[in-house]
This record gives sequence, C-alpha cells and structure tokens, in this order.
Amino acid sequence: MSGPGTTEETYALPEAQAPEAPEETYDLPEGQAPGTPEAPPGALGVAALDLKPALEAVLMVVDEPATEEHLAKVLQRRRRDVTIALRELSDDYARQGRGFDLRLVAGGWRFYTRPEYADAVEAFVLDGQQARLTQAALETLAVVAYRQPVSRSRVSAVRGVNCDGVMRTLLQRGLVEEAGTEGETGAILYRTTNYFLERMGLRGLDELPELAPFLPEADAVEGDSREGVPSFDVDDSGDSQTDH
Repeated sequence: MSGPGTTEETYALPEAQAPEAPEETYDLPEGQAPGTPEAPPGALGVAALDLKPALEAVLMVVDEPATEEHLAKVLQRRRRDVTIALRELSDDYARQGRGFDLRLVAGGWRFYTRPEYADAVEAFVLDGQQARLTQAALETLAVVAYRQPVSRSRVSAVRGVNCDGVMRTLLQRGLVEEAGTEGETGAILYRTTNYFLERMGLRGLDELPELAPFLPEADAVEGDSREGVPSFDVDDSGDSQTDH
C-alpha cells in the first residue's frame, strides 16, 4: 500500500488486440493430396455411362476396326459385356434397316455403310467417280492373297508378266506389306495387310473364296527366282511382259 504523500506508480498496459481471425480451411476430396491437380472432367465417370451409347460414340471416331479388348479397357467394362453389347447393336441396326451397320472385320468392330446405299455415298463423296484398282493390280493382289508369303518374282511367274510396278502401287496403298525374306534366295516376301481384310470385308484369310486350286503353282511356271532381275519402271495402268 502507498503511504501519505506518496504517488502511486502506474504502468501502461498494451492496447487490447483484436482476436485473430480463424484460418480458412478447405475440404479436399478423399485421397487427394494438397496441390494435386483434379482429374479431367468425365475421366472418372466413364464406367458410369450407358454402355451402348458409349460404344456408338467411340466407334464413330475410330479410323480402323476397334478390338473388343481395347473398347473394354477404354470404357472400363468387362470384355464379355462389351461383346454382347456390340452384337446386340449390330442386330438392332440390321433389324431397323439403317443405312449403316456394325461389322466385325479384321479382328475389330467398325461402322460401315450398307451396300444398297453405295450409290448415295458415291454421289456425295466421290461425285460419281470411284478410284478403283486396275485389272492388273487386282490380279496381282489376288496372287499375293492366295500364295502369301510370296516374292515379286513368283507373282510375276504366276501372271506371266512383270509385276514390279503394280506391287509398288499395292504397297503404297497399304494393301500388301513385306513379310521377311525367302531363305534360299533372299528375295523379299510379301503378304496382305489388315487393311486388305478391312476393304474386302473379311474377318480373316480363311474367309477368302475357294479360288486357290485354280491358280497354277509358281514353281511349275518358273522354277528359278527372278528377284535379281532389274525392275521395270511401270505403273499400275499395265504390265511389262517378262522375258521367257
């Protein structure tokens, strides 16, 4: 206590401070760490989509037949369910008489226009003109299809004309491809491609028409390989006669 005549000491107290505002917090999705970017919209909802419309949407943008395995992986479904849905869609289009159908070709599924509407498609896309292979190219392609793997010289032997230029055209169009070399002569061998199956509407080579028995054996026509003979610079509009 302070006695008479003494002054009471006073102390300056700090000004009252306002209480700090609580720090804002945000709830993150379960399993997502701070700073982790969100998944693209729809990436996590593919499995929740209706299967048949999802298949139609994907098949509308493919540029080659899509396999059931790939479709099942993309759509996050069982392959068996995808197979059943694809076949039901194909049956539905056929029953409804749609202008297109869904076919299993070259190991995969793809939309195709129906043959009976080919004139309409040709008029719109090609303006009445079709780019077709010449007779020489078709004959050469047939020999490769039935005798593959086969060398150019043996194809020429079967046809009786030099096919080098035609073979180059078939290669450029993606209908045939190299398939190794012949053991005895080292000649390059050729076979048809999946694109060939697709264009022909075949699931596999076993669906080719039974024409092979009517083709002569190349060995019977010409025993020696002519792979070493210089090529003739010709195009697919015709053939050069081989020397006999």
